[in-house]
Amino acid sequence: MQFLWPQMLWLLLTVPLLAAAYLYLISRRKKAALLYASLALPRAALGPGQRLRRHIPPLLFLLALTAALLACARPSATVTLPSDAVTLVLAMDTSRSMEATDVAPTRISAAQQAARDLIVGLPANVRLGIVSFASTATVVLPPTDNRHDMLEALDRFQLQRGTATGSGLYQALAVLFPDDGIDLEAILFNGASGRAERQAPSLDEAAAAEAARKRAQERPAAQPGSYQHGAVILLSDGRRTTGPDPADAARMAAQRGVRVYTVGFGSPQGGADESNLSFYMQLDETALRAVAALTGGEYFQAGSAADLSRVYRQLSARFALERKETEVGALLAGIAVLLLVAACVLSMLWFRR
Repeated sequence: MQFLWPQMLWLLLTVPLLAAAYLYLISRRKKAALLYASLALPRAALGPGQRLRRHIPPLLFLLALTAALLACARPSATVTLPSDAVTLVLAMDTSRSMEATDVAPTRISAAQQAARDLIVGLPANVRLGIVSFASTATVVLPPTDNRHDMLEALDRFQLQRGTATGSGLYQALAVLFPDDGIDLEAILFNGASGRAERQAPSLDEAAAAEAARKRAQERPAAQPGSYQHGAVILLSDGRRTTGPDPADAARMAAQRGVRVYTVGFGSPQGGADESNLSFYMQLDETALRAVAALTGGEYFQAGSAADLSRVYRQLSARFALERKETEVGALLAGIAVLLLVAACVLSMLWFRR
């Protein structure tokens, strides 16, 4: 537990002072008590229960005061609560290496089945978008809460040569922040030759791009992992062979506070595809770990279809319930009120005062 106003904790020193004052008053009353010919009479009249319960209301009052003073310090604790609406973007590697058969029947078939299991188990408050990437990245499905559309989108994957992991991550961020003007083509063709090959944008497109660029510049850098309304799950089975550096895309995600959970799928040694062609199939775990670390996410290694399904179940449960730093001062204040009411009620019932 942490306190937003820890200086207020000095007020807790009044609690032992009040306890000492109460004990002092009790001792004064004993000295001023009337003398009886025999102590048996008052002791029999009071009984052990009567002598004990006269201290209960003051004790409850001290506990109420302690809880109230702790509430004044504004305590906060990490609690697990149902998450708000969340948008996930699943960026799936669809390079030709996904035809490898080291994961039965093939990597792509196993990944599609695991993604279906993920969709079926998604909480109702989660929207899902799907991006595929090979030599470039494509939006397969914009974010939606329609489970039927999600399942159909998984069957639209087309395997191609190349692994542009950075492009997949940039495209996932563009899906997650559609108003930020993240343009994958502008990132890919930033050189003069690329600009010459591209068709000149219209005035409206240029104005919209300029407005988006200004909004991006004015956006204050967020704490990595602080964005609570979305995340990216990036699955890759091989090393980057083309496209932008995924570390640069990870820095863009970190500036927006977006966590990227990376999944390395397949055996680290690589595998052979059905056509026995040579592709670069070995996992680049170092790059995937770096992307997750830069964004405050986490890296998972899935060597089989069962491993991948297990990873997706963990992530699905994580987005259903999230741990938040929550102020609990109101709870302590409520406890203080209940203790104070109990002390007053018991004092009135037992001692008429």
